[in-house]
Amino acid sequence: MPIQPALFEAHEIRRVYDEDSETWWFSVVDIIQVLTQQADYQAARNYWKVLKNRLTKEGSESVTNCNRLKLPAADGKNYLTDVATAETLLRLVQSVPSPKAEPIKRWLAKVGYERMQEMADPALSLDRARTTWQKHGRSEKWIQQRMTGQETRNKLTDYWANHDIRKGEEFAILTNIIHQEWSGVSVKAHKAKKGLRDQNLRDHMSEAELIFSALAELSTRQIAETDDATGMAENERAATQGGAIAKQARKELESRTGRPVVSADNFLPPGKRSLPMPMKKAGKKK
Repeated sequence: MPIQPALFEAHEIRRVYDEDSETWWFSVVDIIQVLTQQADYQAARNYWKVLKNRLTKEGSESVTNCNRLKLPAADGKNYLTDVATAETLLRLVQSVPSPKAEPIKRWLAKVGYERMQEMADPALSLDRARTTWQKHGRSEKWIQQRMTGQETRNKLTDYWANHDIRKGEEFAILTNIIHQEWSGVSVKAHKAKKGLRDQNLRDHMSEAELIFSALAELSTRQIAETDDATGMAENERAATQGGAIAKQARKELESRTGRPVVSADNFLPPGKRSLPMPMKKAGKKK
């Protein structure tokens, strides 16, 4: 998941965008630090700890709806951090007496509005993404393939959303089925092979990996549409069949070129790469 810090009155608010669930997750402690106007980050953490315990005892759903994701800290390392959606944060803000409450509410509403604009006009999101990729030195050819793949992905998730598939966990399960089928590795293993941690896997795919991902998702959607697949069981079958089509094409290309499609290549700057996880070789059947 891509981490894109946002600014509120010169305060950096860490946030992560989950593409599978199409949700922004914000660091709760960063919001609390702004609300309590604490210069010391640890003091803000302690405030949130006390508030979280009180809200939990009161049976508040706000704490239940929080998640934990790894976010970068001041020391450059990633730590599990409480995160929440804008909707949940709007409820939490009400529990903190602060003159900053209303400005924070307006800011969160603005962030939500920008996302609504992007949903109504996906070109806005793609334009922002194109600018980011250009800044990171991606070629125009790569950017075009990445955008084409994202459009294919969006059409598939739109289908899922309209056929009894819940955003979040169920989107992720189906995505992993497709990926495992075409590539031979899970999303998690593919990220580990590339030495990625919290980065978006697709932002570090080669042109070939992007093309086969798109073929797998395009095939999955068209099979699902043909069968009018509804619910997890039927869409899991479509995902497996769609991924298998791309798998066959991948194997044919690899056989012809002698080169694997799934690679350890990435676009990480020096020093940002973690050690890749070795790929497991399939054992011989006895």
